[in-house]
Amino acid sequence: MTWFFIALAGPFLYALTNHIDKILLEKYFKNSGIGTLVLFSSLLSAIALPFFFFADPTILNVDSKSVIILSTVGVLNVLVLLCYLKALQNEEASITIIFYQLVPVFGYILSFFILGEVLTNLQLVAMATIILGTTIVSFEIDIDNKFKLRRKTIIPMLAASFFWALGSVLFKAVAIEENVWRSLFWEHIMLVIVGIGIFIFMKSYRKNFILAIKENSKSILSLNVLNESLYILGNAMFAFAYLLAPLGLVLLTESFQPIFVLAIGIFLTIFFPKLTVEKIKAKHLWPKIIAICITGIGTYLLFIS
Repeated sequence: MTWFFIALAGPFLYALTNHIDKILLEKYFKNSGIGTLVLFSSLLSAIALPFFFFADPTILNVDSKSVIILSTVGVLNVLVLLCYLKALQNEEASITIIFYQLVPVFGYILSFFILGEVLTNLQLVAMATIILGTTIVSFEIDIDNKFKLRRKTIIPMLAASFFWALGSVLFKAVAIEENVWRSLFWEHIMLVIVGIGIFIFMKSYRKNFILAIKENSKSILSLNVLNESLYILGNAMFAFAYLLAPLGLVLLTESFQPIFVLAIGIFLTIFFPKLTVEKIKAKHLWPKIIAICITGIGTYLLFIS
């Protein structure tokens, strides 16, 4: 069972990055918007490039068609980040991250049309279960105890989940022909190029980016480097776990991420409320727990089908 704890480290590290994203948005980028954080994340993707080259020195030996597809994946990753941060700007991390459970739902649908994969009855049931779980957190209870649709969360997170799923399908199509390290390398190269493009051609983003560094350079750089390092380490944990256990079992541990995000959010709210605050009253907490359990069951059914 060693593989389980190694694989479990992945979603835990990802959960930490979700809260760091929220802290960055609330404390440092509240006025400058999400563009600054997108720039940091895109440019700091360069940190991972030497590691990929070390893992496979032949990563440059990729045909032009694969490079184009992987470049598209890189652009889709930037769109995922933009939509995710837009939702996170208006919502708690524990709510936002639950919608990512829709990624495999979109993934299976896209695989059906793009890769010709067949959907089984159990997969259809699993997908419906996940949709049910996310529907529960699509509504919030306001101060008057009335249900209100989370429009500012639902729309960007549906888009983020779709872009992520599309990128994953395209990535899989290439990774079948090329190895994973080559695919990851070119994907991250595109992320860096997009970041440079945003910096050069989007004046407002560039201005806010430079201003943010001047005003809080030490704190911002430290948090962003820590954030990117945790994300890369999470990817490494998953990659190592893939060598120790079947792929489906390792991927199943991703369903623990919403649990970790909620647990960390509760911990920070109680002990470090100046950093970030989650709504932890019973009327807010129970819908999250129920949604996490239902989407978790759906994810489990999806991977065993």
